[in-house]
Amino acid sequence: MSGASSDARPGGSAQGTVRRLIVFILLFVLVTVTASGVSGLLERAIDVERTLATAGTDDLALQLAFALIGGPLAALLWWAAWRRLGERAERGSVAWGLYLAAMLTVALVVATASLAGSLAALIDGWWQPGGFAGAVVWALVWLWHRWMLRSPSKGPTRLATVPLVIGAAYGLILAAGGAITALSAVFDAAIRGAADSVLAGRASWGRAALEALVWAALGAAVWWWHWMRDDVRRIPTGFSAVVLVVVGVLGGGAAMLGGIGTALFVGLRLVFDPSEPPSAILVPLGTAVAAAGVGAVVWLVHARLAAVHSDGTRRAAVLVMSGLGLVAAASGIGVVVNALLAELATPIASSGNRALLLGGIAAIVVGGPTWWLNWRPLRRPEPADAADVGRRVYLIAVFGASAVVAVITLLVIGYRVFEFVLDPPSVAALVDRVRAPLGLLVATALVSAYHFAVWRRDRASIAESGVVPERRIGRVVLVAAGETRELEHAIAKATGAGVVVWQPAVEPVAGVPIEPAVEPAAEAPMPSADAAAVVAALDGVVAPRVLVLVGPGDRVEAVPLVD
Repeated sequence: MSGASSDARPGGSAQGTVRRLIVFILLFVLVTVTASGVSGLLERAIDVERTLATAGTDDLALQLAFALIGGPLAALLWWAAWRRLGERAERGSVAWGLYLAAMLTVALVVATASLAGSLAALIDGWWQPGGFAGAVVWALVWLWHRWMLRSPSKGPTRLATVPLVIGAAYGLILAAGGAITALSAVFDAAIRGAADSVLAGRASWGRAALEALVWAALGAAVWWWHWMRDDVRRIPTGFSAVVLVVVGVLGGGAAMLGGIGTALFVGLRLVFDPSEPPSAILVPLGTAVAAAGVGAVVWLVHARLAAVHSDGTRRAAVLVMSGLGLVAAASGIGVVVNALLAELATPIASSGNRALLLGGIAAIVVGGPTWWLNWRPLRRPEPADAADVGRRVYLIAVFGASAVVAVITLLVIGYRVFEFVLDPPSVAALVDRVRAPLGLLVATALVSAYHFAVWRRDRASIAESGVVPERRIGRVVLVAAGETRELEHAIAKATGAGVVVWQPAVEPVAGVPIEPAVEPAAEAPMPSADAAAVVAALDGVVAPRVLVLVGPGDRVEAVPLVD
């Protein structure tokens, strides 16, 4: 009996799932081990300054075992798994998609890190064969798995876009981090003088900037390949929206606000706290300016993308920036209370207290306007906006987390008070012990109380208007032949729901066995229904899951499903 029919028996589906999970976990381990061994042997082959024996026989034996034993085992297991991937159940398995996503991510990270490290070493004037060998081997592993991902007959039908989205996010992080480091070196040299780094025994600022630019260039190349060549910018999945908001909007916003806040703190210290020499106060300014500039570019680009992605993504981008500003402002309030209490307890150490106070003020000045502009506390939301799932989750998460932190800090304050009562050294000592948790308690209590009040107000507004607070559609299962990316994007933008695509199989004919489904990328026709017709079919539908049937011809049908 064939593998497909055996999985169709009672219990066969579970057995097939477990089998595929074990096979692909084992294949991941064997491919990783083989790549490690081959890269070690390649390093020995290209290193002209040592022979195979000078580096020790233990390492050589391990590399030979990894390459000559792990390699054939990996090839045999891959061949057995690859043969079965012609079956529809195998291609549609989650294990196959997860394996490719994990292996492509690991290979990309190791290859780029090894290549960047090797090029940076060349800039420093020395050759690093290990990094070059690792880059070559893992780049080949990445290309091999890219070929499998793009295979029209055996590529995964589920989670196929996950490694592409992860690759774009990784490239963005690498490029932004390298750009910040390079600009930081340049700004430090301009602000504090190029001679400072030489006197401190560090590499020249030009060399440090050039090494960082290598990382930035590699990251930009990786990002461009995935974002433009793989067209990640148009992938309509929920995972891509989450990565867009978390990495692009939240990550870029955090770098921008952190840099602005640090630069403001340095400026305040130069004016109001001249207890240290200016050269010491200016140390973090270069990095702060670089982070603010690069973060602003990343945030601006991805905030605009989120604004046109879908209503849910747009609201999520606004909420994460509101939360970021709230965290900064609340932290600043806590630090200010801490500094004021410290001034009462230990007035002699006024310099350190003043620096602490200025840090809190800088956090409030940066975080407060950010929260105000994104949250708009004076604007009463419409009932439909108040019923938005993202807004309600945000409110519950904020006042819930703030309440938890407030309870913990209250327990810490109680512990410190009882400790003082049992062994009272001085009142100043008590204030010094409770000032940090008391400042945190004040900030979290204010945040929790405000957001709880807003949540109560929104509930009352929703109850009065009768607006349904849940999202109309939780998930859409789209059954359509051919290229469906335009339909997926239209559905996700109109409903905010996640979209799962099922490709229809060939209609069975009596007495004729069912052949494998026609591959959409190669032979299947384009869906005849346009995106507007599909969105119109979903208009007014309220259900946790909806089945959308497209075709044959102009037929479009939306079937609500029971959760």
